[in-house]
Amino acid sequence: MSKVIIGADTKGFELKEHLKNYLKELGHEVIDKTPEGDLDFVESTKLVAEAILNKEGDRGIAIDEYGAGSFMVGNKHKNIICAQVSDEHSSKMTRDHNNASMIALGSGIVGKKVAEKIVETFAKAEYAGGRHQIRIDMLNKMC
Repeated sequence: MSKVIIGADTKGFELKEHLKNYLKELGHEVIDKTPEGDLDFVESTKLVAEAILNKEGDRGIAIDEYGAGSFMVGNKHKNIICAQVSDEHSSKMTRDHNNASMIALGSGIVGKKVAEKIVETFAKAEYAGGRHQIRIDMLNKMC
């Protein structure tokens, strides 16, 4: 099982709490970087990205109302690949092919059941490597 770092702003807090419990039920270790629900998406996503960079966990999940803000903040960090996802297949493929260390979710976009499938898939997916590494290296050189 993976060690998942999770965080949310005010609008994503309720979904974060739900997903945190869901991931624990699946056997994942969950590190909540935003135990209080009063942060802006820039602050909450920065906490998740920094924890990934500090190797506190294997995967990161940032939640705000639409996912776009967290997506942009996550990708401002060198060596973080963050994908905004709203479906299970994208969650798997961004990990398999892009070695994404973080995903961004929108609490106003996905409901609890879809979000459960997204995070479950992301938490267990593994990077395929091989031919995909060329693009990963290109992305990491951009920062």
